[in-house]
Amino acid sequence: MNFVITRRRVCRLMWLALLSLMLVVTGCTLTPKKEPSRAEKKDVSAADLVQQVGWRDLPGWNEDDPLALLKTFVVSCQSLKYRSGWQAVCEEAATIETPAAARVFFERSFQPWALINEDGTEEGLITGYYVPDLEGSRQSSSRYPYPVYGRPDDLLVIDLSSVYPELGDYRLRGRLDGQRVVPYWERRDIDGFKQPLHGEELFWVGDPVELFFLQVQGSGRINLDDGTQVMVNYAEQNGHPYRSIGALLLERGEMTRDQMSMQNIAAWGRQHPVAVQELLNENPSYVFFRELDGEVCSPPGALGVPLSSRRSLAVDPRYIPLGAPVYVATRWPDRNEPLQQAMVAQDTGGAIKGRVRADFFWGIGDEAGAMAGRMKYSGRLWLLLPLGMEPPAR
Repeated sequence: MNFVITRRRVCRLMWLALLSLMLVVTGCTLTPKKEPSRAEKKDVSAADLVQQVGWRDLPGWNEDDPLALLKTFVVSCQSLKYRSGWQAVCEEAATIETPAAARVFFERSFQPWALINEDGTEEGLITGYYVPDLEGSRQSSSRYPYPVYGRPDDLLVIDLSSVYPELGDYRLRGRLDGQRVVPYWERRDIDGFKQPLHGEELFWVGDPVELFFLQVQGSGRINLDDGTQVMVNYAEQNGHPYRSIGALLLERGEMTRDQMSMQNIAAWGRQHPVAVQELLNENPSYVFFRELDGEVCSPPGALGVPLSSRRSLAVDPRYIPLGAPVYVATRWPDRNEPLQQAMVAQDTGGAIKGRVRADFFWGIGDEAGAMAGRMKYSGRLWLLLPLGMEPPAR
């Protein structure tokens, strides 16, 4: 068989080499998971990772508000109604108006499935997120010196799935340096003296730590100095790994674990204006934003529909289909009481990985931020699917 090296093949080989190099340069080397020892292994089959249960097995289900769940689910149906298996329940949900009818609808039309970790445990980490409020302007000034950047024109996002199907969940970010593809700028570069993204600013805000939290949350509302408000939402990120500044403050003894919260981190930043930028630079990850339409009152999640305060949940879509209701059992951040209610999987997050792992959306503003900042508890999850639909096989 003749082997002809075409220009297309040469380009493909060059991309393969560049991608392999970037995996190494950016620290994205793919190493196999450490195989657990025989003593650590649990006898858990794939079928045991989701277990069919009854409605009585959901703690607090009878005390929850089924109409609030229904309203959030109907919002999900803007996307779900085009998917197989969801059309009938979406059509019926749109006709329901009372709490009693909503409860009957879910109990007759959905099957609860308990989600189990691969090690056989039932509990996972439940955290919280919110949409922060920031004061800002469309123009830079001494009051608003910190830029909120849009997606840079020179940012390359490389999808590996067409070359390595087994790496379909991975994306590489980079930029062209002459004829070379190199990793994109780190936070230290972006916020540094050279300002490589000058001209890409969308807005300007007054507090660097609040801007950092805006990047962590992925969405925010900016109260502009002309009296208007604008919502911004995640557009892209620079491809570098996230490093927690809270963990760094703990390591350095700046605060104790009991003191750790977003509010206390912000207060530390105000008390240490010189050291705060160096602390932020320890996290090389950087998020870029887009301005949403002026009529948007709540940002869209990964499902593409507006998030609902205290009813939207960020999940790992490998295990929980976006748009599906999910029952959550954890605890309240502001009191030692159970928090047990049904929510809807409408979002994802870079740190939300695993079958029993979720991020609770608390809403917009300082009060929501106070709840989200304190939420980091263990909890359980139950996936609610239309009758006859099987959970994801992964």
